[in-house]
Amino acid sequence: MIVGLIVGRRVRGSSDFFVARRQLGPGLIFSTMLAANIGAGSTVGATSVGYSGGIAAWWWVGSAAIGSIALAAWIGPAVRRIAAAHDLRTVGDYLEFRYNAAVRGTIAALLWIGSLFILAGQLVAIGAILETVAGLPWRAGCITGGLVITSYFAAGGLLTSARVNVIQLAIKLAGFALALPLAIGAIGGWDALVRVRAGDAAYWTFWRAGPPGLMYLALLVPPFIISPGLLQKAFGARDDRAVRLGVGLNALGLFAYAIVPALLGIVARARFPNLASANNALPAILVQLLPPPVGAVGLAAVFSAEISASDAVLFMLTTSLSQDLYKRFVNVAASDADVLRAARWISIAAAAAGAGLAIALGSVVEALTIFYSLLGVSLFVPIIAGLFVPRTKSGTAMGSIVAGVAGMLIVQAATAGRGWHMLTPALAGLIAAVGVWLIALVLSMMRGGAEQL
Repeated sequence: MIVGLIVGRRVRGSSDFFVARRQLGPGLIFSTMLAANIGAGSTVGATSVGYSGGIAAWWWVGSAAIGSIALAAWIGPAVRRIAAAHDLRTVGDYLEFRYNAAVRGTIAALLWIGSLFILAGQLVAIGAILETVAGLPWRAGCITGGLVITSYFAAGGLLTSARVNVIQLAIKLAGFALALPLAIGAIGGWDALVRVRAGDAAYWTFWRAGPPGLMYLALLVPPFIISPGLLQKAFGARDDRAVRLGVGLNALGLFAYAIVPALLGIVARARFPNLASANNALPAILVQLLPPPVGAVGLAAVFSAEISASDAVLFMLTTSLSQDLYKRFVNVAASDADVLRAARWISIAAAAAGAGLAIALGSVVEALTIFYSLLGVSLFVPIIAGLFVPRTKSGTAMGSIVAGVAGMLIVQAATAGRGWHMLTPALAGLIAAVGVWLIALVLSMMRGGAEQL
């Protein structure tokens, strides 16, 4: 909080807040990306999945790493060049530049809803940590987390969070590097670990379809390619090399880290088989299983993970509301100072709304699943096709958004979120979105051929 407030004093305009003056190098891109990606889902959430489902929980973080490779090599540099050339600051800016205001407004509305859910997921995890450690009611923990995030993010946006994320990432890496081997040793070593079955014959099946397992590819790969929170960090890069190197190193970091929460979940199942909630698996290890000094560092790592991921979501939500709603539709004549002031107030209001939703939901994985599904089915086609298929028009983009969200909601409602075998709500929505886009593309090509004839 102190570092954030000090750095925030350097913010002079909305460009500092939104894109950090477009001066982020590979190191800061790497740290701010990896810090954002190792959050509640990748710590408390993935450990709870490992606790319940075994080694296939690797796919929760591993899928994010796969998406990050595409972002580093393909999508990130392309969208950064367009953003720098046309002074675009948000994904909404890009969507209106490429399509029209209707597409921008529709995606912005969906993004606000989804972002609140993922912010709530991070705050639920913070509440679980503080409840386990200090006996603080988890609702009060959610509110406390929201206050911490808001205090430094509102001061400087991306300019602040990119630098605070360096500290947070160092704490995370140190904490988990210490915690994992000592946790495995505390239950009797690797031989004891592999004997854990938890009544599930597939507990050690890495390639299981799911849940958990390969099903996470459809849920998590698309969002980690086109997430506005990640793309807008790429907007702040100084050149394409910074994007490729920084995001690529982030992908390698995620691949290496992916096994950690899965194994910690299995450790927790071995030592604490009857936890009231799987969300408490990671805090229970750090508080009750490890030596106090190591547990303290581990808890600091987890808390840093939730805070850094929360500020990434708050960044996405705040910039969209202030630029895509306030500046574009509410106060078109707003000055740069007006936009900066609005962004700061919106960050406070968004954090408060996220805390309220966290208290209502109470589940990390449930909240994040809603967000990732909505993000993937609505944004994947408009961004990817917009960058690389010139024939994609505004109507086609809007049709893919509507089809994707409708397909997801139909399968969600019909199966209570379980899906049919491998056809999860997220995959159904993605297929529907791509299908509508392909049909429109073929019709466009046929019309073009007829006109030439």
